[in-house]
Amino acid sequence: MKLFLELTVYYVAMLLGLLLLQWYIPNIHDHLPLGAAETLIRSTESDILKGTAIGATEVRTIGESLGWLFAALVGALLMALPVSWVYMEIREEHQYDQALDNTIVMLPLVVTGVVVIVQHSLALAFSLAGIAGAVRFRNSLKSTGDALFILLSIGIGLAAGIGALELAFAMSLGFNYCFMMLWLRQYGSRGDKKFMRSVREQAPPANPPKDEGAD
Repeated sequence: MKLFLELTVYYVAMLLGLLLLQWYIPNIHDHLPLGAAETLIRSTESDILKGTAIGATEVRTIGESLGWLFAALVGALLMALPVSWVYMEIREEHQYDQALDNTIVMLPLVVTGVVVIVQHSLALAFSLAGIAGAVRFRNSLKSTGDALFILLSIGIGLAAGIGALELAFAMSLGFNYCFMMLWLRQYGSRGDKKFMRSVREQAPPANPPKDEGAD
């Protein structure tokens, strides 16, 4: 319940901060990475390779571009932080992976920058795929549930990169509350099989085999 209250206060504070900013600066919406979700939902573009023009509508100078990018990176970080809190809370000490927790926080920032680069260029997108294939890294996840956190981090970065922080906010909020409810209710557990447990504790055999060579 403590984490539930902390998340609620965190999300409410972000909403109030954005509303106050909008109230003091009425046209700030045009200079922030917001609103692209509506463009994507209403898009009727039939050519999937052409894409849709998204992003800020009033960004024309280098200063405005840097401000937009900075807001997108900070927004991605703010949406990823509560996800890492949930991961730390649900994982026991022997299951917790600090590297994965750091990845949950930092991966959205990297994806945001990458999406800004390849957003309107199919050639750059294929080039990035080739580079990622050449510079691969592997990390064995301890649980299938950990893959959900990585997937959400990528989704937050994608949303921030296209200027749809409202979508990143909805993804972060919905994932965290749903995941916490499943964890608190131990949904789908049977006996001692806990929610998202990756290591099965097995009791040692009652009669261990004897060493034939021993006296």
